[in-house]
Amino acid sequence: MRAKGISYDTGFVKDGVTSRRYFDAKVVERELRIIRDDLHCDAVRIMGGDPDRLELAASCAADLGLEVWFSPYPLELTADGILALFADCAERAERVRRRGATVVFVAGAELSLMNKGFLPGDSTDERVELLKSPDRVREHIGVVGARVNEFLGRAAAVVRERFGGAVTYASVPLERVDWTPFDIVSVDLYRSAEHAEGFADGVRDLVANGPQGSQGAQGSQCSQGKPLTITEFGSAGYRGAGDRGALGLEIVEYDRTGPLRLNGVHARDEEGQAAYVLELLRAFDAGGVDSTFVFTFALYDHVHRPDGDPRDDLDLASYGIVKVLDGGRGTAYPDLPWEPKAAFAALADYHRQH
Repeated sequence: MRAKGISYDTGFVKDGVTSRRYFDAKVVERELRIIRDDLHCDAVRIMGGDPDRLELAASCAADLGLEVWFSPYPLELTADGILALFADCAERAERVRRRGATVVFVAGAELSLMNKGFLPGDSTDERVELLKSPDRVREHIGVVGARVNEFLGRAAAVVRERFGGAVTYASVPLERVDWTPFDIVSVDLYRSAEHAEGFADGVRDLVANGPQGSQGAQGSQCSQGKPLTITEFGSAGYRGAGDRGALGLEIVEYDRTGPLRLNGVHARDEEGQAAYVLELLRAFDAGGVDSTFVFTFALYDHVHRPDGDPRDDLDLASYGIVKVLDGGRGTAYPDLPWEPKAAFAALADYHRQH
């Protein structure tokens, strides 16, 4: 792979509430340095909903020599709200780029699932539920593709007016993206139990022919020379999570302020999380993928609580490769409030050897 990356969460914002309550510049710089030096990553996808935080983290990453994927992540916004966020962030990303950094602007992610107006449903949960029914997916796929592509055409224009670097979009296959306005083809790709057989062959086909159903002047854009990036992949840390793929967080009960507890008792399986990440990395490497971004370094609102009611240990559902502690500091990095999981060491070893 050309670029070996991981995503870095600055705080997802929904209804004015952020998923990362505390955000300290010194901690950000320290964590990004660990991503570079200890995980041996050379790229980082800076994700979140607060433009100030995105710019701060992107600037830190740039100063460390990392390739920066500047990735505003709108949640439950209208089209106008998304475009306003992109306009603000594109100007900030350009400031970082003009300092000499390599910066890619990611114009949103999975917009049809995470925001209003593309699919039926008043919430992300309702829209994701629709995907579990093949008949309902077939019913809506044409309409959602047209809506997403019309919007992405406007979004790309807004970004390019303000940003001079490469532009992409983190897609899901349902959206049948027309990649003409973009420089890089990007897909969020998980392996669930239903798609385990033939997954590696599917990756090779994805690189050769582009996402299934994607649109373009001559069909697949990948075969026309646009690199393919996996912008998101990973696993939660409980037994059986890998079989769920992207749906690992379904075991969490939420209210409007964030995660509350797990929906039952689940067994910790950090080795399973690590094995999943390595399995997919090997498939992406062998398949010729240009760049990959593991999801994710840490989810700060899914804290590790090993004592007491096992349903309170939210880290089991976290896709983070570190477990965020519920108070105190770790032992591997005594200045930071988390402890590495098995996936941390596995990812570091893989990147070191490749």
